[in-house]
Amino acid sequence: MTVALEPATEHQGRARAALTAALARGPSHAYLFRGPRGSGKRAAARAFAAEILASGAEDPDDARRRALLDPSPHPDLAWIVPRGAQHLVEEVRERVIRAAAYRPFEGGKRVFVIEAAEAMRDESQNALLKTLEEPPDFVHLILLTSEPSALLETIASRCQPIDFAPLPPEAIEASLAGNGSPEEIATAARLSAGDLDRARFLLSDLGRTLRTSALELARAVGPDSPEDWPSAEAGPTAPPVTGPPWRKLLDSAEATGADAEAATREALEEEADAGIKRSARDISDEAKRAGRRRRTEILDLGLELCAAWFRDLAAAASGATDVVFNRDRLADLQARASALDPARSRRAAELVQDTRRRLDLNVSEELALEALVFRLEGLFAA
Repeated sequence: MTVALEPATEHQGRARAALTAALARGPSHAYLFRGPRGSGKRAAARAFAAEILASGAEDPDDARRRALLDPSPHPDLAWIVPRGAQHLVEEVRERVIRAAAYRPFEGGKRVFVIEAAEAMRDESQNALLKTLEEPPDFVHLILLTSEPSALLETIASRCQPIDFAPLPPEAIEASLAGNGSPEEIATAARLSAGDLDRARFLLSDLGRTLRTSALELARAVGPDSPEDWPSAEAGPTAPPVTGPPWRKLLDSAEATGADAEAATREALEEEADAGIKRSARDISDEAKRAGRRRRTEILDLGLELCAAWFRDLAAAASGATDVVFNRDRLADLQARASALDPARSRRAAELVQDTRRRLDLNVSEELALEALVFRLEGLFAA
């Protein structure tokens, strides 16, 4: 019996071998799938859960088919996703801890999957400990995390680890075929840091807008090009930058955060209407947390894209165009880097990364971005 993975994650040979062996000898009661976002943990967890449920079912094919659906109608598969910035403590208690005490509705197995397990508060993790230590024989738990260090050691030590590696650019490119030009797909694959979901986002309308904002910031403070921006292969003409160079980047993050807040609020209100007890204040707080989290993620990604541009400038100035990430902007990079000291571009990338770390400390975003622009302008004007 083999755990089938989607094409983009077929290279996860170690994970697939470990899960296949686990099915052959009988699965453990708890697993921790750990690896970067977009590396295939979610797809592997669904496939693994489907095989576990099929092994204890009267009709294995039907049980497997229903378990593989997303969302799944299988009554013995519980899939918990954080609605906001964190998992709700009561949801973990009700849908995992208490539910695990009841026998399967059909077949002989129950599977509980907790996505983004690092988003569980310490209270939820501590409450889950007893279930991990002494689960009923028919219960199997699968925790997914891209930040294993955020989990309590007592949680991680009670789970069998399954490691997932970042996806190689070639695997991501194959999965994204048809979603853009070959150069754009190659760029998204290299900027994604092995995260298929991020690569897909970069090829979306929102992702393209964010990348444009990040490049406008980098170009506004970086070395001039003898050609007008954007160059022939750089895509649609963008309006000139008005206001602070970082304004559009921050606006993109704020708009995305507002959308995430509204979507989370709507989902929580629907659950409240369906009978899940949540006060209006709880709904508002969770929605705001989700919005802030998404806003921070998008701003951080924008700065990461900005740092990648400066990194590519250094590569182009050194003649190492084969390692450039922004492959669809190669001609523009070469023109700007023609008389550039690579050390300055490398230093610019370091300054952007330093700003990302400062934002982790909850400093003012406007002041941090303004300071970054000042430092970058001074660097390239020196």
